[in-house]
Amino acid sequence: MQFHLNGFEPGDPEIADPAARYPASGASGSVPTEVDILIVGCGPAGLTLAAQLSQFADIKTCIIEQKSGPLLRGQADGIACRTMEMFEAFGFAERVMKEACWINETTFWKPDERNRENIVRSGRVQDVEDGLSEFPHVVLNQARVHDFYLDVMRKSASQLEPHYARRLIDLEIDAAGDNANPYQVTARLERVDDAHRGEIETVRARYVVGCDGARSTVRKSIGRTLHGDSANHAWGVMDVLAVTGFPDVRFKCLIQSANDGSIIIIPREGGYLFRLYIELDKLGADERVSDRNITADDLVAKARRILKPHSLDVKQIPWWSVYEIGQRLTDKFDDVPEAETVQRVGKTVQRVPCVFIAGDACHTHSPKAGQGMNVSMQDGFNLGWKLAAVLRKRHARHLLHTYSAERQAIARELIDFDREWAAMLASTKGFDAAQTQRYFVKHGRYTAGTAAHYGPSLLTGEAAHQHLASGLTIGMRFHSAPVIRLSDAKPIELGHVVKADGRFRIFAFAEAGDTGASNSRMRALCDFLAEARESPVRKYTPAAEDIDAVIDLRAVFQQSHRDLSMEAMPPLLLPAKGRFRLRDYEKIFCANLKDSRDIFALRGIDRQLGCLVIVRPDQYVAHVLPLDGYAELAAYFDGFMVAAERARTAAAAE
Repeated sequence: MQFHLNGFEPGDPEIADPAARYPASGASGSVPTEVDILIVGCGPAGLTLAAQLSQFADIKTCIIEQKSGPLLRGQADGIACRTMEMFEAFGFAERVMKEACWINETTFWKPDERNRENIVRSGRVQDVEDGLSEFPHVVLNQARVHDFYLDVMRKSASQLEPHYARRLIDLEIDAAGDNANPYQVTARLERVDDAHRGEIETVRARYVVGCDGARSTVRKSIGRTLHGDSANHAWGVMDVLAVTGFPDVRFKCLIQSANDGSIIIIPREGGYLFRLYIELDKLGADERVSDRNITADDLVAKARRILKPHSLDVKQIPWWSVYEIGQRLTDKFDDVPEAETVQRVGKTVQRVPCVFIAGDACHTHSPKAGQGMNVSMQDGFNLGWKLAAVLRKRHARHLLHTYSAERQAIARELIDFDREWAAMLASTKGFDAAQTQRYFVKHGRYTAGTAAHYGPSLLTGEAAHQHLASGLTIGMRFHSAPVIRLSDAKPIELGHVVKADGRFRIFAFAEAGDTGASNSRMRALCDFLAEARESPVRKYTPAAEDIDAVIDLRAVFQQSHRDLSMEAMPPLLLPAKGRFRLRDYEKIFCANLKDSRDIFALRGIDRQLGCLVIVRPDQYVAHVLPLDGYAELAAYFDGFMVAAERARTAAAAE
């Protein structure tokens, strides 16, 4: 898509009239007095969390924002491959791909040895390695990402809308709350809109999540602080519509000059807009960037010096800012002191968190590697399904401890990476353009967001059977691959069935020759899950709900779809669902045997034995088990799930 030709216009570029690009947004009236979850902040973390929770009509969610309305421009723009996979779960990945700028290659520039006032291209690399993800690395204004989330929320079961123009004053936490008082947190909000300025509203909540940025009021309310390096380096950032003689302006570029610092160029959506990250001078010991009174003209002048001998004629600057680099992290992402997190035989017996922080509220860093928005959204995705499961009484409350444990470790890795990368991009004597390029290639999986790895825990199994699916690493995101749906021969990506609906998935990969017949291991697995008293599907699915409402079983066979028969399949793979008990024909898949795209080969799945791959609601591999590992399968879910009425009723009858 091409747009912004005659000037930057925020909103949906497919709507010709700029005045019509934004629907009326924001909830009207006062905030509710009692809610299950209060989310503070409408940034990437808050909206990801809200979009996840909005899928459940039985959960009362409220999200507030101090600003008067939705974001229109500026701020983050890089969207990693892993984030695109998450967007697919929410249903808007295709919209992002259509509108965004795809980053296909990255070029590197260094001082010209013949005239060091000028720069020359020193290298070019493919931005993302082949096969890393079915999705590309793209760039799109953060405001548009917000728009897509808001659209998901409006269309959801709960029709959730943010309450804008609310400033959080403080939180009061009743750490000893019980069933008689489930609303453990009381929040006071001040209205900042002109019509109600100064009015105070009070909300009682079971849980509060602070997605309110680096100066987070929620973080301060639970006594957490950011620790780390002081900000001692300044960078400017500006989105520009400009005419330039620089030839690589539609590539991502890393440019290091001899005397004037560095620039990162990021091409933006629409074909004309691009972003400049411009290195400024180092700050003094007690100096802040605001002390320098840097203007947009100063940034343009600096960019022109770095880009010599190429011209830069800026026509419009839709957004610009100057910021300080500092890598900081808080020690825990919830309100429970480490000393009060006591476990016995995997069960927490003391305090469970009721206040959480996410995104910039708990980790801050430079924007050079494009990780901030991406990691923040993954925070929200990690926490959202856990809160929903606990509130819906499907998972035990001690599951909530896993949020801080998992995401704080990921944030620490981000801080370490960002410190190295920011230092490498900063202009210093003796820099090595080739070294910068090598570092970029080496850490490509990290910047694509696919390197995150959760260690063994309540939710992540040990690797005893990892050899059965060597390419689907336990604790890492489920790496999708092409398959063919048996019912209609449609080619799809298997990972795309993992939607943001709070359900676990069990992918059963059949052994060689298995056709689902009565004497097969696939049939035996389905019989166990459908009938055995120990079955997690039977034990944890409420009687009034469809059989796949909590745990969704999918089967993948090795044969061509033309060599299998739907009528020979186990009944559990063709479940009767809904009001009319209609059959679901979309549970069974076959390997895509064209063009070396066989999922069994691509993901290292043992052809002779097959396996089970359990995938969490946030798309991470939870466990790999043998096809007949029934006891281990049951034990995994028994560690954190709460038995449903179906199981108790059935047990009583037996």
